[in-house]
Amino acid sequence: MIITANGGAMLSRLAQARAERGWKKARLLHELRAAAARRNETLPKDESLGRTVAAWENQGRAVGDFYRELLCEVYGQSAADLGIAETPAPAPQPQIDCTATATIPQFSKLDSGLVGLLRGQTQSIRLLDRRLGGQSIFEQARAHVDNVERLVRYALPGGHRDAAAAELSQAAALAGWQALDLGNLGEAWRLHEIATAAARESGDGAGLAYARAQQAYVLLDSDRSADAHSLIIAARERLDGPVPNSLVAWLHAAEGEALAALGDRDAAFRALDAADAELPDHADDALPYLMLDAGHLARWRGHCLARLGETSAIDDLDNALDAMGEGNYGRAEVSLRVDLALAHKARGDRTESHLHAQRAADLAGRTGSARQRRRIDELLSA
Repeated sequence: MIITANGGAMLSRLAQARAERGWKKARLLHELRAAAARRNETLPKDESLGRTVAAWENQGRAVGDFYRELLCEVYGQSAADLGIAETPAPAPQPQIDCTATATIPQFSKLDSGLVGLLRGQTQSIRLLDRRLGGQSIFEQARAHVDNVERLVRYALPGGHRDAAAAELSQAAALAGWQALDLGNLGEAWRLHEIATAAARESGDGAGLAYARAQQAYVLLDSDRSADAHSLIIAARERLDGPVPNSLVAWLHAAEGEALAALGDRDAAFRALDAADAELPDHADDALPYLMLDAGHLARWRGHCLARLGETSAIDDLDNALDAMGEGNYGRAEVSLRVDLALAHKARGDRTESHLHAQRAADLAGRTGSARQRRRIDELLSA
């Protein structure tokens, strides 16, 4: 705690983050332990950990690298926002040559051809991701985001910059989803922040809604289902202007998943029915990032049913698996088979449950999906 000039107490930025969420210290300790468990790490006893938290919040004690990552994950903020970033040593002041001619940055020269090439690269990464998962191409995806972001930053305003910013949004949302799948929640959140900012700059309302709602999955994986649901609702309610029906259907389905995570069966079913009602007969080529048709929606419904412990999920999931075709969508097949394992377990068929769980484990090993491996471990250990 910091003492102001007039003798009052002002909360540190780290303490403010906890106060804004209305968390008691016990809640923070619980969230820290959950984040550490996702890294297969254990933390000290509550008494010792509580003293450490008090020293961070009240005395300004420096936070080490490991705990810095945990705090950023549980609060969903950067180290700088939390006031716990490493303080670099002051750099030596450069000698200024007063005779040197002032220079401006090398501006990007964007045109429709270059934007088209960037769009094609994003699509190639997207297709590889669907087949192979993010492990093998995540660094490529992140480098692509850095490259497009640099081009946008140093481009003069105009239509080509707006188009490149829209492409940056799609590329960052894709890389953010890969980071989520690999279990890197902090990086997933950061990339989605890039995606939403770029969509906002480009004026792409559909891209903004998609990136913001997809960002909610970082919260779902952090066991903050209520916050995730609120974020998805906000993304849908802030849509402005005409919106493709496929996106509206996707947003309803995402809401259904958040409601299933909250255990609200009836509301989840209503949201999934709304998604089905909005789903167009044909895919929308204008939204290449949106993979949603009747088969994918059946898989999504099956996932929600399995999450709710409904054995009726099996029919939807079996149909979705047949429509998907084995080997065509690596990461999606992992998730689907985990859902089948859960549904068969709810029915009492442990043999079939184990078969799907084992197949999912094999596929997760190939795609590098830490997100699905965690679900599989929980399933097999139960």
